[in-house]
Amino acid sequence: MDTQNQGMFFEDFYIGQQIKHGVPRTITDADCSMYLALTGSRFALHCAEPVATRVGFRTTPVDNFLLFNIAFGKTVNDVSRNAVANLGYAEVQFFTTVYPDDTIYVCSEVIGKKANSNGKTGVVYVHSKAYNQRQQLVLQFKRWVMINKRDPFANDSSDSVPDLQSEVEASSQLIPHCMNLSRWQDYVSDNQLRASQLNVGDSIFHQDGVTLNDSDHSMATRLYQNNARVHFDQHLMQSQKHGKRLVYGGHVISVCRSLSYNGLANGLYLTAIHSGKHTNPSFAGDTIYAQSNIIAIDQYSDRDDLSLVKVQLLGFKNNHPTTMSYIQDSDSGRYHQDVILDMELSYLMPK
Repeated sequence: MDTQNQGMFFEDFYIGQQIKHGVPRTITDADCSMYLALTGSRFALHCAEPVATRVGFRTTPVDNFLLFNIAFGKTVNDVSRNAVANLGYAEVQFFTTVYPDDTIYVCSEVIGKKANSNGKTGVVYVHSKAYNQRQQLVLQFKRWVMINKRDPFANDSSDSVPDLQSEVEASSQLIPHCMNLSRWQDYVSDNQLRASQLNVGDSIFHQDGVTLNDSDHSMATRLYQNNARVHFDQHLMQSQKHGKRLVYGGHVISVCRSLSYNGLANGLYLTAIHSGKHTNPSFAGDTIYAQSNIIAIDQYSDRDDLSLVKVQLLGFKNNHPTTMSYIQDSDSGRYHQDVILDMELSYLMPK
């Protein structure tokens, strides 16, 4: 008898379905160090315990991008093991700071699905929540993923696309109660720009590029325990459109975030991902560049130490934005073939 979990196909999902994902994860200092090694991230809050404790944290907090990738990885075996590609994110919100030795549990609800006209695939929408060992909600996110059908001739008339919010309200984003950025020392972030030195409309090309290695993206995706076949099974992928394994989109996000240090080193604490799209696939050998556009700067009437800065983070492969004729075509909405990420997110920054 075959008892192996083959993962769910499009027709296995139904709206309202509740899924408790297996393999809870205790996040360790070693995980955090591995994340730094695989992404090259240099944000001081997550690199040095004395920096973190100086501004109020009890120790170095887990980078919320690492938390997101680990929580995402928990959902893969049930939601996207048979995926063609993860397409996008909305309403990603952080509620509780996570520290090393916290354990993460994840559950999901199916909130929408829509068959594709090709008859071979469909898009499934899920709302996932992550809790710590004290049953505190630490993270929630919505995502949509293209998934293969088990039977391309199966009919499915249950099309229902959920209404997704375009942003997380500033008033509902987490400011850790312990955080006090009046004690922030500029030299630890290379004396880079504070929020008061930024303006809405500023565009920062982060200059540095990182070439994706097979070993790095494979190790990173294993760190997140993401077992989607498209990232690991070359035998499977050689018969697909591109003929090679896809780089996990969460790793692309993390690389772009790491590249953004050069210009936004004071974007210290991720509070929300408002929306995000993987606009084109990435593969080993691609060189990644990033650009940040400042969308909004929110001040708090009762805080003179920090601001909330909303940013559009763009990722590119094998090309600079300065040489492109367009990022996204205004008429068709089509992205340039070398644009691989379009994401809106918010950071807490020293004022």
